[in-house]
Amino acid sequence: MLRCIAVDDEPLALELLEDNISNLPYLQLVAKCSNAKEAIKVMQEQTIDLIFLDIQMPGLTGLQFIQSLSTRPMIILVTAYEKFALEGFNLDVVDYLVKPVALDRFVKACNKALELFQLKNSGKENSNEPVPDYFFVNVDYSLLKVAYPDIKYIEGLKDYIKIHLKSSSKPIITRMTMKAIEEQLPISQFIRIHKSYIVSIAFITAIRKNSVFIEQLELPVSETYQEALMKLTGK
Repeated sequence: MLRCIAVDDEPLALELLEDNISNLPYLQLVAKCSNAKEAIKVMQEQTIDLIFLDIQMPGLTGLQFIQSLSTRPMIILVTAYEKFALEGFNLDVVDYLVKPVALDRFVKACNKALELFQLKNSGKENSNEPVPDYFFVNVDYSLLKVAYPDIKYIEGLKDYIKIHLKSSSKPIITRMTMKAIEEQLPISQFIRIHKSYIVSIAFITAIRKNSVFIEQLELPVSETYQEALMKLTGK
């Protein structure tokens, strides 16, 4: 569970953040703050893993607030201004979201934060926090839970993807790029074989130089990804 706070001087923006955060089961909203001073007080009293932070605020701006922190949680900037993106990433923020933020873009940023959190804590002993084996995608105005072990392969169709599942003959179709979904998938479980295909390693039954088989289904392997596939086989 990621303990987070939302910091924005606009009440409506805070409400929208709260609503988006409530859709993700691995996020716990600890507090909503209207300025950096309130956020600092919360952080002095509680452990915070992630901050959703506006930039243009009275008093300390979001960027000044980040620079003032001796110990920084993960930070996702949520702002109406694109011009601060470079400066934000120079401060090692997890992501930079421009308002209004689409739900799927918000989920992508949060999934990135979750992966970073898991990576940082993977070597810690006595951790009782289970590692999620799922993620969420936006389908028909709802967030649909997809388990990694259930995915057989993913097919790209321009700005959409089809997620083919073991548990269903009907694929999940969602508006998302192959690059975006590839960033969310654990590299230990999935491999890109073509500009239009990502496959689950667990479901591969056979490999040829130019093809991957999932049972009777044959999927093409482009030259760009042949080397990575051969490394997988150890050949």
